[in-house]
Amino acid sequence: MMLDSDFDYTVLLGKVREGDGRAESDLFERLQVVMRSTANFMMRNESKAHTLQPTAVVNEAVIRILKSGLLETAENRRLLFGAANKAMRDVLVDHARKRSAAKRPESGSRSSMDEMLNALKERDNVEILELNDALEILRTQMPRQAEIVELRFFSGLTNDEIADMLGIGSATVKRDWIAARARLQVLMGHVDAEK
Repeated sequence: MMLDSDFDYTVLLGKVREGDGRAESDLFERLQVVMRSTANFMMRNESKAHTLQPTAVVNEAVIRILKSGLLETAENRRLLFGAANKAMRDVLVDHARKRSAAKRPESGSRSSMDEMLNALKERDNVEILELNDALEILRTQMPRQAEIVELRFFSGLTNDEIADMLGIGSATVKRDWIAARARLQVLMGHVDAEK
């Protein structure tokens, strides 16, 4: 994901809170670019011949962000991008729940959300629902580790980009990433906690 770390989102968010419509439009456009980049990152293992664009996921997440009033309430880029990642993850989780609740999926009716879920499964050998449940548990135990997982796993940010966003050192990000991955493996039942 391309993170525009040199841009001062805090100033722009302040202008939005003051009612500056032009700033809101600029912020919205920048957020959409970042969200498209995130969605493309999630689908990066899809075959080169695959022409599907993850537009449906981004559009649904944008609708959720607009309904939530996030653009008017977020105080900094960390909150803004964290909420955008969560909105996209929530869209995928809701779709996965609907898909698993369907008695019999219609043949030939795969959507871009299905493709994105399949890409995540292929890329990381993890189901979005079990990852979501494990992340929620991790968030109650180690909130910073959960945030780092979301920024790495869903957005593809580097340790340095995450460190900059969270205001911590890269070595701390690396340690938290390793610890969080191990904890998530246990929470998802992929590794026995006793071993």
